[in-house]
Amino acid sequence: MAITDADISSAVRDHLSRFPDEAALLSEPLRLLAEGRDFASRRNFPMHVTAGALLVRDGTEVLLVEHRAYGILLQPGGHLEPDDTSLIDAAVRELAEETGIDPAQVVPASQTPVYIEYARVPARPQKGEPAHHHLDIGYAFVTHADLGPIQESEVTGAAWYPLGEAERLVGPRIARAVPARDQNPSAAASLSRRTV
Repeated sequence: MAITDADISSAVRDHLSRFPDEAALLSEPLRLLAEGRDFASRRNFPMHVTAGALLVRDGTEVLLVEHRAYGILLQPGGHLEPDDTSLIDAAVRELAEETGIDPAQVVPASQTPVYIEYARVPARPQKGEPAHHHLDIGYAFVTHADLGPIQESEVTGAAWYPLGEAERLVGPRIARAVPARDQNPSAAASLSRRTV
């Protein structure tokens, strides 16, 4: 079953239950979601949803990609696909596509988004996209895995960065990757079982 506006609204509400101080920042996307206009579709303007992944390796470093279209460092992530069935699975799919990491080696640190950002995206006439907003819903994951082949059509590179450096380069959402791990103590145990 495809991701619905109700699924997206539920994820935003779950996030706000953990981070209530972000309610004002997310009031406009919540208002739009209440209209029920299939915000999972990347052809929906003025807003559509993307899914992101903060992947921490061995508790010390986070994976960042060099985004081809925007020319900046970001966490892996991207647009939802019609066959995605959950936001967290979409985040794992994007992570695996862009970085070649084996999804079987990725364990969710939390089932609740650790960050949600509502950001304006410039027009991309070559893709027929006017200026619009992304509602980027991000999840934290842990791994011991390394990179595979990158998706060169989307990213120009991928690398592991020390957490402090990644936060300086990308922003405060990076800091949420590690504390979220503590909310799922079984993640480390599950990861250990998968890598044995």
